[in-house]
Amino acid sequence: MTQPKNQAVLLVNLGSPDSPDVRDVRKYLREFLMDGRVLDAPYPIRYCVVNFSILPKRSEQSAEAYRKIWGPEGSPLVAISRRVQRQLQQRVSVPVELAMRYQNPSIENAVRHLHSLDIEELLLVPLFPHYAMSSFETAVERVKEVVGNLAPQMEVRVTPPYCDAPDYIRALAASAEDYMRRGYDHLLFSFHGLPERHLRKSDPTACHCLKVKDCCSVPSAAHATCYRAQCLQTVRAFLEKTGVTNYSVAFQSRLGKEPWMTPYTDREIARLARTGIKNLLVICPAFVSDCLETLEEIGLRGREIFLEAGGRDFTLIPCLNDQPLWIGALENMVQQFIGSPKPVPVFSS
Repeated sequence: MTQPKNQAVLLVNLGSPDSPDVRDVRKYLREFLMDGRVLDAPYPIRYCVVNFSILPKRSEQSAEAYRKIWGPEGSPLVAISRRVQRQLQQRVSVPVELAMRYQNPSIENAVRHLHSLDIEELLLVPLFPHYAMSSFETAVERVKEVVGNLAPQMEVRVTPPYCDAPDYIRALAASAEDYMRRGYDHLLFSFHGLPERHLRKSDPTACHCLKVKDCCSVPSAAHATCYRAQCLQTVRAFLEKTGVTNYSVAFQSRLGKEPWMTPYTDREIARLARTGIKNLLVICPAFVSDCLETLEEIGLRGREIFLEAGGRDFTLIPCLNDQPLWIGALENMVQQFIGSPKPVPVFSS
């Protein structure tokens, strides 16, 4: 009889500066933006753009934004992710570690600790429901790289994107239920945006994404790694679950002048107010934990845009955070990993 392997779970989220101090924010942004899967220009160009064009101004601007949302426990993203880790650990029998793709807690320290526990089989759960080279893929590849260097005997298995998984959609719908019950005019789905170039680059067929009319609606192998198609899958599954009819979809957080996914969230918020929408709900399904992009960009700046354009009531629906149904969804992922003789699906980038 085969001896069971020592197993563990690693949750990976994007990351945050260690503090809202400009120096820490600059350090975080440098690591993030120098990732070749985030800014995928050749290294010399990326180095110059990041260090001489973006960081001098953006570090101070981002530090100011982080100060507006920083809490007693520090970064909301990290604090919430730690709560998720602790609650999941209470429900499962294998060790659960947490790491951030950038900064702390680091992937290196998490893998070292798991190596010290003689872990042989690791389930990596990227805390990104949708595939994107700048989030899901970079987290997966970085973990594989670190494991290869520090614990080469450890087998890494990866949960695939779960953009329309029933457990995720159930939790997402539950997170919005109370807010929708209070009444609203319109529900805006705001996803993190990507350069259109990333969509084309992630298309394994090289002939579908942004090349076929209504490409996200036409079945294709490209959808397995298409961020936009998966975002729209989330919307369709949410609508089916909740019966929402008054909605629109937009994409936030664009950077630079090249074409990004449209429509842009800030412009859509203003447009909705100008067309007479007075009570707007906003949900951000690409983020499982509240962070700078939800709390500051949408919750503060988005609200200001809406009110200035003539809106009256603006409500940001919190992310899944440590909602019980979301913890249960993660628990089910882990139980499938530790309880089935067959391996969970493995994502291959």
